[in-house]
Amino acid sequence: PVCRLLEAQLQDQRKEHEKEMEALKNLVDTMQEELEKQQQAFLQTLQLSPEAQVEFGLQQEITRLTNENLDLKEMLEKLEKNEKKLKKQLKIYMKKVQDFEASQTMLPAERSQHDHNMQVAVQRKEKDFQGMLEYYKEDEPLLIRNLIT
Repeated sequence: PVCRLLEAQLQDQRKEHEKEMEALKNLVDTMQEELEKQQQAFLQTLQLSPEAQVEFGLQQEITRLTNENLDLKEMLEKLEKNEKKLKKQLKIYMKKVQDFEASQTMLPAERSQHDHNMQVAVQRKEKDFQGMLEYYKEDEPLLIRNLIT
């Protein structure tokens, strides 16, 4: 049994090694093809006049920089999208923290009613309120305490 287990492990390792070797051979072949293309381009460039060589070099550099710019723009767009998502999450969490802090400052009777109201609450979009607030007279001490903290 031990020999068979070791033999099976050895076969698995050999198969994995063969897969890695095949992948490396493919990579080498791809790199050789790329090298041959670059050598041909270099030989063609050497046959050009000095002015044409400079122009060809500039064209290659422009192409490389354009591709790099496109990659950077794509990365920037992803980062901006992620930033917006994280800001939304932060707003939601800040609201939850404020609600939690407000519920901690309530009296036990108010807290049980508030918890009941929280269960029924429907999530709505964040709004920027400007101007006056409407509140109940009995909530005034709680509002003052929250404003101070």
